[in-house]
Amino acid sequence: MDEAAARFLGHWHVDRHIMDFDSGWAGRFEGRAVFSPVPGGLAYEERGTLRLGGLRSEAFRRYLWRFPAPDEVAVHFEDGRFFHRFDPRRPEAAASHYCDPDLYEVTYFFPDPRHWRTEWRVEGPRKDYRLVTHYLRIG
Repeated sequence: MDEAAARFLGHWHVDRHIMDFDSGWAGRFEGRAVFSPVPGGLAYEERGTLRLGGLRSEAFRRYLWRFPAPDEVAVHFEDGRFFHRFDPRRPEAAASHYCDPDLYEVTYFFPDPRHWRTEWRVEGPRKDYRLVTHYLRIG
C-alpha cells in the first residue's frame, strides 16, 4: 500500500455542515467513515444521521479511491465512473466536477494526519449549496 492510501486507511468520525442557499435550510450529517483496502485502492463508505430542514434520516455514501501516482488520488463513484482527482501531498488541494448542468467544486485541507476537511460548493440551475465536512481519525 502506498503512502497516500495509508494516510486515509481506517475509521473516521464525520461531521458535515450543510447550507442550502436556495431554501435557506441548514443541516448536519454526523457519522463514521471507513476506508477499506480493495483491489486497486480503497473503498470509502460513510454512514450516519442526516438532519436537514427539520427532517431526520439515516444516510450513507460510497466511493472508490484509487492512487495512480504518489501525487494523485482519483475519486470514483461507487459504480466506477470518475468523479475528481486531487494531490494528497499538498496541505490544500482543489478539484472540480462538471455534471451538466451543475458544477461541483471541492477543496481538501490537510492540517495534520489525524484531521482533514473538505469544503464543497455546488451550483447549478436547481442547486446552490455548501458542504463543510470535518474528518477526525478514530483510534
